[in-house]
Amino acid sequence: MVISSSGALRQTQAWEAGLQIWRDRGYRIDFDPHWQAQDGYLAGSDAQRRAALAQAWSDPDCQGVLCSRGGYGSSRLLEQWQWPVIAQPKWLIGFSDVTGLLWSLAKAQSMSLHGPVLTTLAQEPEASLEQLFACLEGRPLRPLQGHGWGGGRAVGPLIVANLTVATHLLATPLLPCLQGAILALEDVTEAPYRIDRLLTQWRLSGQLSQLAGIALGRFSRCHAPPGYSSWPVEQVLQDRLADLKIPIVSELPFGHDGPNLALPLGAGVELDGMTGSLRWI
Repeated sequence: MVISSSGALRQTQAWEAGLQIWRDRGYRIDFDPHWQAQDGYLAGSDAQRRAALAQAWSDPDCQGVLCSRGGYGSSRLLEQWQWPVIAQPKWLIGFSDVTGLLWSLAKAQSMSLHGPVLTTLAQEPEASLEQLFACLEGRPLRPLQGHGWGGGRAVGPLIVANLTVATHLLATPLLPCLQGAILALEDVTEAPYRIDRLLTQWRLSGQLSQLAGIALGRFSRCHAPPGYSSWPVEQVLQDRLADLKIPIVSELPFGHDGPNLALPLGAGVELDGMTGSLRWI
């Protein structure tokens, strides 16, 4: 079932193209009654969006919940929220602002899928589509390759997030257990000093010291304004993370503005800071 958990739908052509990919794969797509709603910058009121999420999650005929787009608003649904108890597990799929829902499920020890939303799906290369449907259909996943920073190897559960959204979930009941986890982060359109601020908040929170490793995806359009003296975002990442003495791999193929390979939250992975690989175990 398709829900709009965050921002109001604008990209109708991209939306239709994403729907067609699912249909071409043989999936039947249903829609919540308010998927076209708009309330300011939100896709309907909190009550409408919360009801749609609850209905999709509780419906025994619904095998997965597809988020139409990101934007902003998913975390508003999670005040005093409890996931309905269901007989069979199901995937919730999205990224960016959908991080709030993904982390809430991770806190409830239920797996979800950090992957393309409907309005970005048609932009994905074939390898990304294969990764998505391999996750859904229980087929083996290929290792991902990035750039290793050293630090040896680590094994742990994978927790994936948009950095900005995740930072705003620190010190809230939505924060999943990060002890021994491999934390995977991406972001978009944040100036380098803002990335610095976000990662410094993580350092001050003490959460980074719990991690077994860090997997970095794409930090796209994270440039300083013209004429603004700045480090590049790659240097900021090095400055704020490289001293943690844990395996770190950057340039992995997930995030905005490029291949966004699906990553199942809670899955066991091995992160190799020497070879730059992320493998499923």
